Amino acid sequence: MTAVDRYKTLRVRRDTDVLHVELHLPERGNAVCEAMLDDLLEVLHRQEPSVRVLVLSGAGEDFCLGGDRAEFEEQLRQDPDGAGIRISGDKARRVCQALSRNPAVTVAKVRGRAVGAGFALALACDLRIGAESATFRLPEAALGLPVAWGGLLPRLLDEVGTARVRDMVLTGRPVGAQEALRWSVLQRVEPDSELDAAAEAWVRPVLRRPRGGLRMTKALLEAHGTATRMADASVLDGELMAAALVAARHGGR
Repeated sequence: MTAVDRYKTLRVRRDTDVLHVELHLPERGNAVCEAMLDDLLEVLHRQEPSVRVLVLSGAGEDFCLGGDRAEFEEQLRQDPDGAGIRISGDKARRVCQALSRNPAVTVAKVRGRAVGAGFALALACDLRIGAESATFRLPEAALGLPVAWGGLLPRLLDEVGTARVRDMVLTGRPVGAQEALRWSVLQRVEPDSELDAAAEAWVRPVLRRPRGGLRMTKALLEAHGTATRMADASVLDGELMAAALVAARHGGR
């Protein structure tokens, strides 16, 4: 087992053919900041071809409480036109694409809350296993923001369905683990104390698959999934988020 300590916002370790990537800002609920996006992009870019499975998790009680709103405010203070928000939005899209198009099988291991951007990171993974404590929430409408981060909305519509997405987005209510399982947000739910062992057992058959077969299957699944999302407007996520935040800063004028 090899640990990598170069990252400020992540804990990364390699265990044979499994790469473990842990969001590691527990004192901030693992909120996604610019530095975390940069770290994730570097990890995914440097990922070795021999990795068969990538497991994404969060340190502490929660998986991820969403985007770092204090950083958004600082970016707007430095550039009221929202250029920094647009740059962050593009990085978020590239991170989620790097997860969904990853040649390895990506697994989200969710404890506690996955909110907004955290929800997007989990949903970008191929397989999603949650603890009984896991909840998912999209509070954007209550904050006056679009659901525009990392291509979350088109993927959610595709995997969960329009009626359920309307419920989540318009009410902003938390969706618990069992409901998330019924909706295919999660594919497995386990007791909190058994989550790590269950995730390890779940991916064991994947590790026995030939690398070439895994890569081909992943490419096919992604190609067919993308075909159902031909109108994917996630390239506009950064623009939408910037426009909304700039408008909110100026009182909607």
